[in-house]
Amino acid sequence: MMGYRIFLAGASGAIGRRLTPLLQSAGHYVCGSTRSKANADALRSLGADPVVVDVFDASALSRAVASARPDVVIHQLTDLPKDLNPRAMGAAIVRTARIRSEGTRNLVRAALAAGARRLVAQSIAWAYAPGPEPHAETDPLDAGAEGDRGIDVQGVIALEDLALKSPPLEGVVLRYGQLYGPGTASDRPSNSAPLHVDAAAHAALLAIDHGGPGIYNIAEASRNVATEKARAELGWTPDFRLPA
Repeated sequence: MMGYRIFLAGASGAIGRRLTPLLQSAGHYVCGSTRSKANADALRSLGADPVVVDVFDASALSRAVASARPDVVIHQLTDLPKDLNPRAMGAAIVRTARIRSEGTRNLVRAALAAGARRLVAQSIAWAYAPGPEPHAETDPLDAGAEGDRGIDVQGVIALEDLALKSPPLEGVVLRYGQLYGPGTASDRPSNSAPLHVDAAAHAALLAIDHGGPGIYNIAEASRNVATEKARAELGWTPDFRLPA
């Protein structure tokens, strides 16, 4: 397989740190973005060409993406505390919703200007409206939610609309379950749609050149979400793990 040029936004996050070596091992060039100069050396050691840029600085982001000349842009940006401390989550949800709306808009514009063909974007699998379970990708999101959940879901809706409705960019949305494993807040799976961080990273790797544009639930088997589409179209399975 011929390697692609990848711009990985959020390369220093929990998924990004597991995804970068996967991409590099598969023969892809990886330009990995981070907001912190302190993370640049770590990204370089993982096989990425690091770039320090803030997704809210649209002009700087556009220059960074253009310089990478990506075939594919991968969006793994959030701004949540590593321990998911409840006292910090209210503000973090607001920051992440802004990333998903304004940040995604800047990233999509930069990807289009740079001539990227595909965008793979991180979403969440627990934003569905109440209804029969397990939820399929065609089920509605909880657009009427209030409070912190409302802020969260509106950010997700904005991200998904931008990813899926920005032709000629092919948008692939990965609705991830609740992460566990290295670099996350938990070593153990949750009771609701759990997902190991390595399997999350592997889904993004597969989505570069597997499956058509659209939405895919990415989680371990549970009563909450259906994952048959990802298994059939991406060739994804939840048991993937990076070598120890």
